[in-house]
Amino acid sequence: MSKRLYWGDPYATRFEATVVSAREEEGRYLVELDRTLFYPTSGGQPHDTGVLGGVRVVDVFEPEKHGERIVHVLEGPLEPGATVEGEIDWNRRYRHMQRHTGQHVLSQAFLRAAQWNTIAVSLSGPEIHVDFDVWPGAEAAAEVLERAEALANWAVYANLAVSARVVPEAQVPLLPLRRMPQVRGAVRVVEIADWDLAPCGGTHLRSTAEAGPLKLLGFEKGKKKTIRVYARAGWEALEDYAAKHRTLKELAGRFSAGVFDVPERVRKLEEELYAARGRVMELSGELAERLAREVVAAGFPAALEVPAAVLGEVGERLSEWPGALALLAAREGGRARLLLVKHPDRPEDLQRLWRERLAPLGARGGGRVHIQGTIPSAKLAAALEAFSGPKEQK
Repeated sequence: MSKRLYWGDPYATRFEATVVSAREEEGRYLVELDRTLFYPTSGGQPHDTGVLGGVRVVDVFEPEKHGERIVHVLEGPLEPGATVEGEIDWNRRYRHMQRHTGQHVLSQAFLRAAQWNTIAVSLSGPEIHVDFDVWPGAEAAAEVLERAEALANWAVYANLAVSARVVPEAQVPLLPLRRMPQVRGAVRVVEIADWDLAPCGGTHLRSTAEAGPLKLLGFEKGKKKTIRVYARAGWEALEDYAAKHRTLKELAGRFSAGVFDVPERVRKLEEELYAARGRVMELSGELAERLAREVVAAGFPAALEVPAAVLGEVGERLSEWPGALALLAAREGGRARLLLVKHPDRPEDLQRLWRERLAPLGARGGGRVHIQGTIPSAKLAAALEAFSGPKEQK
């Protein structure tokens, strides 16, 4: 089993090791070392990346069989028996440490705020996911999140020490653990002084102060009456704030208003938009009615080009007019939309009319009651002319 140097000093970035085995499987170069600083994907925490013997490390994972050495996936081969130097990507590692320590702080905060128990976590991206064993309803959940966030950041500002130790199996039941371990044997536990104690194999910070700020982003109802809470920690929380602040300032600038005036300006803009949409719908209805009556006055069968915005509405009105048979078209860039409609009392077979008069010109479409499709804009005039005088099917 590889010696796990990241447990002894999670802040170390460089190390020296011996290549115990190296092999290629399905185009991947797999390397095992006698010791390693590279953390493997485990416990919801993603793996480290970096360089080993001058070759890029792209993945690190635990073997399926417990006790075997950690496997490093490289972009190129290394020689078995070689002594190599390794260096982890510190920026990536530190963010993972902030997420993981931040998650421990948050899990304990929710336990203290409302007796919510953590049942699952994901630290795979900047947004931390923590699942809890309860669904209290949206209103109650929002109140709990507010209390838990305040508690969590109190723990951050308190600068509580974070430490880890291995506890013999016999002593594990005697500890006030936030949750019981899922493995047998000696257990590694992570302690946040006067705050939290939990079994964990991840990399952590020296103190809670390094995990801050902790910001809850929201929640959603999970399966089987659970709740998922979204959060950010440390640098990633600051980056989230900075991005949102830039966005808000830009919006404020567009409105020529202060940042806190943006919600009211947006509300008024929404009201104006809804009013404008209502007026557009009203005018569209009037236009569709006028165009439909013009078609009726001209007689059937008819072929007409109409604005794209009212194509469907004109077709719907005509299909309800006794004796109606019409081909409607609307240009949209290099193609034109087609709509072939008729009243149920007409004897024509629309599928046959489409195949005989429109398909030869490049029209494509389908439908059960009416036929919708497209045709190259260059062929539209020919299509309208071809349809202008079809003979009735007998």
